[in-house]
Amino acid sequence: MNPNQSSSPPSQSTPSNPKSPPQPTTPSPSPYYHPSPSRPIYSDRFIPCRSSSNFALFDISPPPPPPPPSDAARADDTSSSSAAYTALLRTALFGSDLGFSGGPSTPDKKGFVSVNSPVNRNIFRFKSETRQSLHSLSPLGFDDHSVNVSHSPVKAPRKVPRSPYKVLDAPALQDDFYLNLVDWSSHNVLAVGLGNCVYLWNACSSKVTKLCDLGGDDSVCSVGWAQRGTNLAVGTSNGKVQIWDASRCKRVRTMEGHRLRVGALAWNSSMLSSGSRDKSILQRDPRAQEDFVSKLSGHKSEVCGLKWSYDNRELASGGNDNRLFVWNQHSTQPVLKYCEHTAAVKAIAWSPHIYGLLASGGGTADRCIRFWNTTTNSHLSCMDTGSQVCNLVWSKNVNELVSTHGYSQNQIIVWRYPTMSKLATLTGHTYRVLYLAISPDGQTIVTGAGDETLRFWNVFPSPKSQNTESEIGASSFGRTHIR
Repeated sequence: MNPNQSSSPPSQSTPSNPKSPPQPTTPSPSPYYHPSPSRPIYSDRFIPCRSSSNFALFDISPPPPPPPPSDAARADDTSSSSAAYTALLRTALFGSDLGFSGGPSTPDKKGFVSVNSPVNRNIFRFKSETRQSLHSLSPLGFDDHSVNVSHSPVKAPRKVPRSPYKVLDAPALQDDFYLNLVDWSSHNVLAVGLGNCVYLWNACSSKVTKLCDLGGDDSVCSVGWAQRGTNLAVGTSNGKVQIWDASRCKRVRTMEGHRLRVGALAWNSSMLSSGSRDKSILQRDPRAQEDFVSKLSGHKSEVCGLKWSYDNRELASGGNDNRLFVWNQHSTQPVLKYCEHTAAVKAIAWSPHIYGLLASGGGTADRCIRFWNTTTNSHLSCMDTGSQVCNLVWSKNVNELVSTHGYSQNQIIVWRYPTMSKLATLTGHTYRVLYLAISPDGQTIVTGAGDETLRFWNVFPSPKSQNTESEIGASSFGRTHIR
């Protein structure tokens, strides 16, 4: 249909006068513009400018234009006439350039709805754009199946308390980046290395027990609970590893093999791995007579981070050589090597939710948290935190993780993965937050720093509930000396 013709129905078109001479035509600013008669006609209706309208928000998809029907076909086929009239009416109401893509807008891979028209333009000039669903904006009353948009209610962000619910004094807690002096057992007992002694704090009864005293010529460099049972491994500055039965406060055995201090320990189901300043990692079986069953070589400086994956098949190690290595159960050389960090790698955490997902954090000159896919040997992403990354731990209940930091902000950050948006930034420590452990129920973390305090924070929800604010609100502040 010629857009310069009148918009009256085709059946009522008026033939032109053959005797009238042809008149020159003046181009109009729009194909739907008609010159006004000599006397202006006023109306109380407001008709907005179609060119500035954002009709893509209505999600109206124009059908493909049908071929112009002939008079005979229009008389014989009423359905074709109806389609032509619908197309004509749509063009008259909304214009010919609505910016449609030929179909309704669909969410992209991240769940955001994409439309062709700019989202920052107003629907009408006199009305500001509002954040409403397409149902509330659409005058045509789409049903639930005609618009490909999720209408589930948006949950409010979970609130994380900004203050610890308990603070423990920890005299002589060392301010040493390369040590690991705090660990929380599956039986809800916290082990802390203070100077040359190891203390146990029962989270249920708040009872403090002195487990061992290494004497004046030795000091505690690392502690690590076995995954099951009550055995605790203690790494010393003399290069020894002691195994203690915490239920009886009795030393089970002492294992040698390292020449320098043992600053990192990690258990899998039956094996114990120890990392030392002598650059080596020793694999130990406490049931065997030998002090160690294999030696892993690869790092060029002190090993300060060790973590077994949740399936006990892969061991990740970080060192002061800025390297992150991954070993399998039978290798004596790393099977994967990651060299992107530019400072010591102490912070290491395996995801309990995604197989093969590994997070690592770099020291003061790096400040980044990096994510790796060990199944495809690929670097996934990097987040600059602005501070030295000291520790990482993943939530067991939700896809979130916590990082603790040193220079220069000494903060604790709760992240949502994979967007790495910050849920909370917790402050309170006045020294580097060098130590981190998570409770067996996965809701509470404890942090330790050179300010000689241990602070307990409720940061993660329970497995059954995404909101534990009632439990957090019931927590009372307390300050207890650990000895």
